[in-house]
Amino acid sequence: MRVAIRVRPAADRTAVGPATSDPTHGRLLVVRVREPAVEGRANEAALRALAQALGVRRSDVALIRSIGRVKFIEVDAPDDVITRRVEELAQHSDPAARLDSR
Repeated sequence: MRVAIRVRPAADRTAVGPATSDPTHGRLLVVRVREPAVEGRANEAALRALAQALGVRRSDVALIRSIGRVKFIEVDAPDDVITRRVEELAQHSDPAARLDSR
């Protein structure tokens, strides 16, 4: 299943959700990461955060296409499970979506 995200690098915390609307790409799940957008560090952190939020292994998520901060991710997991979890994350940023260990 493909998931479209918007990466927010250099954020004060790592979190997944809620969704935002983009006139070109439609609905995007926001993924905030602490890492800066330098040498792919933010992309890798976003993939790790998304995998954790979706409850899959990091190896089950792959960056398919990147257009600036917008990323298209392929998730190797049952569509119904991923669709449900993405919808939950998109609706609001719940405490479970916050991934920092504080």
